[in-house]
Amino acid sequence: MQVHQAQLEVRPDPAEVGRARRWVRARLAGSGTAADESLVETLVLLVSELVTNAVVHTRCSAVVRLTLPGAATVRLEVADSSGRAPVPRCADGDETGGRGLALVDGLADRWGWHPEGAGKRVWCELDRPGPDGDPPPERERTSVLDGVAYEVV
Repeated sequence: MQVHQAQLEVRPDPAEVGRARRWVRARLAGSGTAADESLVETLVLLVSELVTNAVVHTRCSAVVRLTLPGAATVRLEVADSSGRAPVPRCADGDETGGRGLALVDGLADRWGWHPEGAGKRVWCELDRPGPDGDPPPERERTSVLDGVAYEVV
């Protein structure tokens, strides 16, 4: 199985979120993944949320890494130099922010984070449909926060 991995460094500027979305679309198109429009749109939304968290909330540069295996799972990672843990929030109905990690949790098949040096790496994975277009076999959805796995119910 051939694995394609690409990475992009983003500056601590909210305008970088749009650049990261365009970069992911281009990487997916170049890998032949673009045919699965649902997967592409989900990954674009996930990169938007994770890069926003990295550049807006931590005010640090970040590195976006996309791993496209020849098979079942696509992995997105965003690493930054802030040691602050990502904390899911419960946003009130009128708030315009605070739902990013809830979206990641709802859209990704798995996600989590781990400390890395003085910073951290937040990651998520999406299972790709099978070659016949069928969804991948049902797998337990989990989230990993600070090294502890939680089942998503």
